[in-house]
Amino acid sequence: MLQWQHQGKDFQAAWHSESGAPAPRRLQVVDDSLPADTAYRLACEGTSLLWQGDFQNARHLLDALKRRLDKPVRAESAKARHQRRQAGAQADAPTFPHAFHLYRQSQAQRARVLNSLLVVVQPDYVISLRRAPDWRLAFNEAWGAAAVLKGPRVVALRELLGVVAAHEWRKKGVPMPLLGDDVRVHAHYGVFSPVRGEYLDLVAEAPLPEAGEALAFDIGVGTGVLSALLLQRGVQRVVATDLSPRAISCAKDNFRRMGLSDQVDLQTCDLFPEGKAGLIVCNPPWLPGKATTTLEQSVYDPDSRMLRGFLQGLRAYLAPQGEGWLILSDLAEHLGLRSRAQLETWIAEAGLAVAGKLDTRPHHGKVQDAHDALHSARAQEVTSLWRLVAQ
Repeated sequence: MLQWQHQGKDFQAAWHSESGAPAPRRLQVVDDSLPADTAYRLACEGTSLLWQGDFQNARHLLDALKRRLDKPVRAESAKARHQRRQAGAQADAPTFPHAFHLYRQSQAQRARVLNSLLVVVQPDYVISLRRAPDWRLAFNEAWGAAAVLKGPRVVALRELLGVVAAHEWRKKGVPMPLLGDDVRVHAHYGVFSPVRGEYLDLVAEAPLPEAGEALAFDIGVGTGVLSALLLQRGVQRVVATDLSPRAISCAKDNFRRMGLSDQVDLQTCDLFPEGKAGLIVCNPPWLPGKATTTLEQSVYDPDSRMLRGFLQGLRAYLAPQGEGWLILSDLAEHLGLRSRAQLETWIAEAGLAVAGKLDTRPHHGKVQDAHDALHSARAQEVTSLWRLVAQ
């Protein structure tokens, strides 16, 4: 519980953080009179700012904090550049994984500063500030019915904006031409949206094993897009699993929208369901590391737990002549986080062999962004579908 005073009255509220961030140790009540430079200094020093002014001004202050964090480094002068060249200094290429760890540290610091601006959300999901919007529907979608709350909660304004953005994406959906001209996949809050389509192309192109036509397992269902794609390709039935209640709810909603509910059995479990299947598909998080947000759980896999668990258990759940499809980017290899030899060792130790591999290059925006801190690694990235069989 956080406690503070405002206008001579005592207040308290529960701390809420989807990423599990610790409650603020220093809390200062602020309003519209707070200059942006002062707010930035306080946030950098570790003081959280509990906003009590106009809501729209809080959004402006958050934008001001972003501008200060993202202020470009002053361009090198011609004289300094000449002196550096005279000395024979050369700009070093980033060395991974050290450069990657520095990048994550800088991103964590940036998030800490931006998450220092806090607001109070009342038990009925109302924000009791001037000009505050009505976001109750978005909060209900993300956090459940307001009736379950027992009191107000303190939340980072940046997190609230993320909830609203997820609500808008959920309404809009992501077009899925592979599933049909008018088909959209709707990602719920906390479930990774399938905006990177190259891995879907691989699943659409891979030769479907005859043993997998009757039944397939989708390990880590997420939005359900891979299950839907397998059904479109002719698989008669899919058993889809996930540990996240949000993912299960999201996939259920998408299957209902697409009229596929009768062909998919959704199960909340860790990796494999009971039984065997002729095709088992898994698209685990691609980078070993600790997730710091809910969405990052779709990107970071601590100690490659899900990847290794899938490989180690796959052979026992494959039907005769069946295949396991592992969909994985090699970005971790270019970042120095995992070697190709390590992956191949895990495959061999699990009693598996590679029957084939399909490769494609990603085409998202960061691949072309030369200013991205990880550009040299992203530019080499290849996404692959590994066709694995029991030895």
